[in-house]
Amino acid sequence: MQYENVVATIGNTPLIKLKNITEGIIPATVFGKVEAFNPGQSAKDRVAKYMIERAEIDGTLKPGGTVIEATSGNTGYSLAMVSALKGYRCVLTVTSKAGQEKLALLRSLGAEVIICPADVEPEDPRSYYSRAEQLEQDIPNSVYLRQNWNKNNQLAHYYSTGPEIWEQTEGRITHYVCCAGTGGTLSGTAQFLKEMNPNIRIIGVDAYGSVLKKYWETGFFDKNEIYSYKVEGLGKTIIPDNVDFDIIDDFIKVTDRNSALRARTLARKEGLMVGFSSGSAMDAVFKLRYQLKPSDVVVVLFPDHGSRYLGKIFNDEWMKQQGFLSPHGEAINPYSYHHMKRVYRVYRRKYGRYLRKTLLMD
Repeated sequence: MQYENVVATIGNTPLIKLKNITEGIIPATVFGKVEAFNPGQSAKDRVAKYMIERAEIDGTLKPGGTVIEATSGNTGYSLAMVSALKGYRCVLTVTSKAGQEKLALLRSLGAEVIICPADVEPEDPRSYYSRAEQLEQDIPNSVYLRQNWNKNNQLAHYYSTGPEIWEQTEGRITHYVCCAGTGGTLSGTAQFLKEMNPNIRIIGVDAYGSVLKKYWETGFFDKNEIYSYKVEGLGKTIIPDNVDFDIIDDFIKVTDRNSALRARTLARKEGLMVGFSSGSAMDAVFKLRYQLKPSDVVVVLFPDHGSRYLGKIFNDEWMKQQGFLSPHGEAINPYSYHHMKRVYRVYRRKYGRYLRKTLLMD
């Protein structure tokens, strides 16, 4: 099959049945929508293509212009790819949480990368949101695409991902599980699926340290929910316009540890090299298993490729440093007796006198 250019190959990613990882544990049929088959190896290819094309149509992006975005990495790569093809300059603000593999990929397509601190308030002038806004003011003939608020982010998935999943499952899908970040992949796909069958359950996946689940539950933006976390590509410290909270039926929070280990298990049991947040989405399916029946058909969206995390979740030393693997390379159960005993010994060595006096009384 011949294509006019690389952008023409975006979409129509496969639905792959997950047998080995679910057998005997999850009663439903589970499929992975593997977005790593896009040319830019992530679901963000769809968004980048659609947002740039709409900006061209409405005149905000003109020939020779500059595309600006605040990104965790995947949207940036997709925008850099489309910009390279179309001849636009691409300037990306990225948080310090992004791995070196992602940064190298962004630069390989000619993008200019500005690294900003991860643990600052969104309104802080140093944040990657604020820097992107300032760059739009400073660079003539530029457009900050604002993926968190640009509704074309949603529409990209409404017109592509949703119809693909409906057709690939022949309308049998009962649950759609997707990480919540900007909200485009989750909400745009969900809107289409709900129009086709309102009974489809939409499951959002959030990170511990993010405000999204609490906001969905209460309508209250609780800053006390915010703290640093490792997983990339899900969760927010802001409320993006693209998260349609009304369409979400349930929200599941997942840990960094479980997300990393699930991604590694997908590689070893299913041969699927997928990314950190794909592990998050898979872990949410496991948490959902008691609500599932044998007749259910679950589609879990895997946003990107695991090659972008070779220095992190697929690196044993990094996993050990995070406390996700033991010194011998086994997965650590943080609630096991032996792990708690090790943690206690470490704290006793460091804070023994204080612990004896105030806590243990021994």
